[in-house]
Amino acid sequence: MTWQLHEAKARFSEFLDASLKEGPQIVTHHGKEMAVLVPIDQWKRLQAPRPNLKEVLLQKSPQIDDMMIPERGQWSHREPVDF
Repeated sequence: MTWQLHEAKARFSEFLDASLKEGPQIVTHHGKEMAVLVPIDQWKRLQAPRPNLKEVLLQKSPQIDDMMIPERGQWSHREPVDF
């Protein structure tokens, strides 16, 4: 949901409750999006460091199961198109 700045300030308790129940709430000022109020658990997840691809590949045992690689033979092949 989007809140105008003066509305978010005047109804902060409702603004906070909406963030906790419905998810991130956007604050606008003169029609321009300026900020977002998010629940703290979501904020912490967003701030947690994530390994980059190089770090994942250089690990001793990369998490292959998480990469969703299809089993061999599951790909279907299309017939070539004549032009």
